[in-house]
Amino acid sequence: MNRIITSLLIFLSLTSAVLSADSWIESMDIDVNGFLDIRSGFRTQNDSNEKDASLGEARIQISLERNWDIITIQLRSDFLYDHIPDDHSSDLEEGSGVVDLREANLQAVPADFMDIKIGRQILTWGTGDMLFINDLFPKDWQSFFSGRDDEYLKAPSDAVFTSFFPELANIDIVYTPRFNPDRGITGERLSYWNPMLGSLAGQNAIADPDKPDDWFNDHEVAGRVSKTIAGYDLAAYAYDGYWKNPKGMNPATTNAIFPGLSVYGASIDGNLGKGLFNIETGYYKSKDDSKGSDPFIPNDEIRLLLGYEMELLRDLSVAVQYYVEHLQGYSNYTVNLPVGMNARDEDRQLATIRLTKMAMSQNLTLSLFAYYSPTDKDGYIRPVIKFKQSDNLQLTAGANIFIGKEDHTFFGQFENNSNIYAGIRRSF
Repeated sequence: MNRIITSLLIFLSLTSAVLSADSWIESMDIDVNGFLDIRSGFRTQNDSNEKDASLGEARIQISLERNWDIITIQLRSDFLYDHIPDDHSSDLEEGSGVVDLREANLQAVPADFMDIKIGRQILTWGTGDMLFINDLFPKDWQSFFSGRDDEYLKAPSDAVFTSFFPELANIDIVYTPRFNPDRGITGERLSYWNPMLGSLAGQNAIADPDKPDDWFNDHEVAGRVSKTIAGYDLAAYAYDGYWKNPKGMNPATTNAIFPGLSVYGASIDGNLGKGLFNIETGYYKSKDDSKGSDPFIPNDEIRLLLGYEMELLRDLSVAVQYYVEHLQGYSNYTVNLPVGMNARDEDRQLATIRLTKMAMSQNLTLSLFAYYSPTDKDGYIRPVIKFKQSDNLQLTAGANIFIGKEDHTFFGQFENNSNIYAGIRRSF
């Protein structure tokens, strides 16, 4: 408790220092903003592999931006105290420790038909709502499942993002010189299914996968070509790199690995009836297992997403999605599956629904986002209440509820991590 109080005092002092330096910052033509965010959460059931507290942190985010005629420099960083992990050493790639550097980049407009951004940045594209097919940029699943704000689902990338604007179509190219994986579930904060142990694991078996990390060799390249035609947004995507989560295993060492991956996809979205629709698809080419016969490397997949969103009543909207992963070479997969390993379905299906209600002059937001898989027979429910007390003060409360019949399915493995949380944010 003393450590938490001390940390809060430090963060409040930092906030005061930033506000007191506001006049000096303005004189330098630097735009500054940020917030102080304090959150706490607890598991709703016992997990022998984890702490009872699921979330306990205080963070201050400071964002600085300086604009010139054709150049913009942006710096955005979080400074935080996190009560959950035992190891507080800093790791900018994992976002652990005292500093989580969210953005540090230079943006330039060298020509009318071209933009470029170099450095740490948050990247996203695709049409899914909390479902991703062609968005192969890193995600932070620990933040998402713990109760941090939705913005923290997106982890930063160290990349060069170049956009071209010819008349034919817009072209975006992202080069990441060193592989940026997802910030996945390791057991330090959330328990998970460990196939090597054949049981749930957590702090008793912290995952430490072998990651490609050689600069300019273990790189990623992503591209998008997009155009609006008759009111519909069309896009084609390509990616070459690695699976974003360690879906493979080295049988010699039993360590988890990130196999090679290429993805080719497309999407369309626009108006339909009284709402908006979206369709997105992608072909996942597993570069290290072309025949689908290696049980330790994921097979090729075809992924499809259908979505529709509309306003049911005033200030009440609903959005639904249907998502499927079709596993290629399923017969080879089942024949070569090691004895005792759980087989996945040939077609994993997933449905989502989002309900959003605004009230009290839109200062109160009630939202519910739910996933359910009829094939895995598991699900995940995210109710959230946000109250904007003023322009600068927001209160949040919510829950992460996991259900599942089997411990080895995606959402079922997290059932012991179900939690409730609350937070307060003061913006400046």
